[in-house]
Amino acid sequence: MRLRNPVIAVSTAALLSLAACGGSGEDPDPSAGGESSEEVTEGSGSGKGGAAGGGSEEREGAAPEIEGAEAGGTMKVISANGLNTMDPSEAYYTNTYSILAGLVTRSLTQYVYKDGDMVLIPDLATKLPTPNEDYTEWTVELRDDVKWENGDPVTPEEVAYGIKRSFDRASFPEGAAYSNDYFVDGDKYKGPYKSGEDYKGIEIDGNTMTFKMATPFPDFAFWGAFPAMGPIPTDEKINDPAKYAQHPWATGPYMFDEYTPEKALTLVKNPNWDPATDPGRRQLVDGFDMEFNVPTAKIDQIMLKDDPNTITYDNISATVFPDFQRDAKDRLVIGTDPCTFMWYPDYRKITDMKVRQALAFAYPYGDAYAAAGLIEGITRSYGTNIMPEGIPGREEYNPLPEHDLGETDPEAAKALLKEAGEEGYEITFLYAQDDPISVDVKDAIVRGLTNAGFTPKPVASTIAEASTVRADPDADINVRSGGWCSDWPSGGSWFPPVFQSTNLDEEGLGSNYAAFSEPEVDKEIKRILGLPIEDQPEAWNALDQMIMEKYFPVFVTGYGGVAIANGSGVNGMEVDNTTGMPTWKDMWISK
Repeated sequence: MRLRNPVIAVSTAALLSLAACGGSGEDPDPSAGGESSEEVTEGSGSGKGGAAGGGSEEREGAAPEIEGAEAGGTMKVISANGLNTMDPSEAYYTNTYSILAGLVTRSLTQYVYKDGDMVLIPDLATKLPTPNEDYTEWTVELRDDVKWENGDPVTPEEVAYGIKRSFDRASFPEGAAYSNDYFVDGDKYKGPYKSGEDYKGIEIDGNTMTFKMATPFPDFAFWGAFPAMGPIPTDEKINDPAKYAQHPWATGPYMFDEYTPEKALTLVKNPNWDPATDPGRRQLVDGFDMEFNVPTAKIDQIMLKDDPNTITYDNISATVFPDFQRDAKDRLVIGTDPCTFMWYPDYRKITDMKVRQALAFAYPYGDAYAAAGLIEGITRSYGTNIMPEGIPGREEYNPLPEHDLGETDPEAAKALLKEAGEEGYEITFLYAQDDPISVDVKDAIVRGLTNAGFTPKPVASTIAEASTVRADPDADINVRSGGWCSDWPSGGSWFPPVFQSTNLDEEGLGSNYAAFSEPEVDKEIKRILGLPIEDQPEAWNALDQMIMEKYFPVFVTGYGGVAIANGSGVNGMEVDNTTGMPTWKDMWISK
């Protein structure tokens, strides 16, 4: 999942992804979350960083009541980042995904917070999806009592239409490509706008839907939690991508009222949401007023002084962290996320691996962290593996054994450049000129690269425009920065979206920010996807190591973490460790 910040040289001190799972915003990286019947099953994730580390369970009826929760009030949300797109088929940043899935749209499955972790439960499905023996076919029975915001019933055909839309990489280039990767004819079917609605991979029989895979897809139920795996009205006058992103129809407890892209979003109660049909969501507050592109320093001060009904999902900066610990510790929420931040040298342009390795030695880790206001050990920590902690099968390794974690070594970088015959190699990267923190990080990176024998050429952009420039495969830059968050606890949510070759002419970069393409890696990804489930974790870890040791297409600038804040009137805010965002479904305001 993409991070909520657009991948610029560094964005704000805020975190994120998202993260399938992924904002527009961008990478906050300096390199750049009634009654029930429960059946608990073993989860594949674990604690720190693992998506759905709490496993899964069946639930029926309304979400359990929260003791002491009060109804009413409007919650204000402030962030330095905007929203990349609010079309459910393309919402693949951690903030867009989280806001839609938590408050506005419904999908086959959903996550809920329980005992410090996120648990997968049914949503539009009456029960969690059921696979056949080899995970190549999944069956889902839909609820028959879910309505759109206008009161019309949601039909299986509209659910199917929404999922067919998820195949369309041309209309939704930044959306997740799991339907393309796994479903029958996913490499051929282009979605309803280009290929029509006749698609053999989805069958409907009454309220029962059957999904057919081209290869085993044991993680289908996790993919089912994404907004892209929910209904879209079939009327093309309504679902036109250019228009629908401005007002996606609500099936959840809140619906769009006013939306100004990159600036503000107001959500109000959806009068046709029925809590009896939704085992995970609640409608405790009257609405949400969200303001974006708020300067990070201003956010820090608002939250420190305590605006009672206000929250931020951006990480507070290191400069005010001691003040929060001293004066507002009860309003500070610390948690984990499943994210890795990286620099992505363009594999088509920086073709010598020694130059890419030299960048890893040259990068000013500590200075960039400090300039970005990151809290070392909490909102950023050092690492080497592509996959972060919490992914089953992950074992620590270092692709550059002579490189100490978090150390900047300009002499080693110079030696590699000399060995490659590339002294003074020019590096072009984005930064947001309207974000003072991004400018500070840019300056730290320029100093680090210059000291290491590179010729840095930072390219000015803006917070609002950086994600568009970064996603352009023809942009006049040779390094992209950003991060990636686990869509679920498996290498299957890392290597197909981030390192599998893409057709740049038809699909753009997608999630492959390095434009990395190696037939050997493509072949290995396909092989691992066909392995027995129990053999995949070890194989993904081996691929992680092979990619870095043999090709070194990226380097890790750090792993993420969460330190967010709420006003004194806000209750129930925890960290959703699948996204690093707040647990929207449990939050309420005290009078």
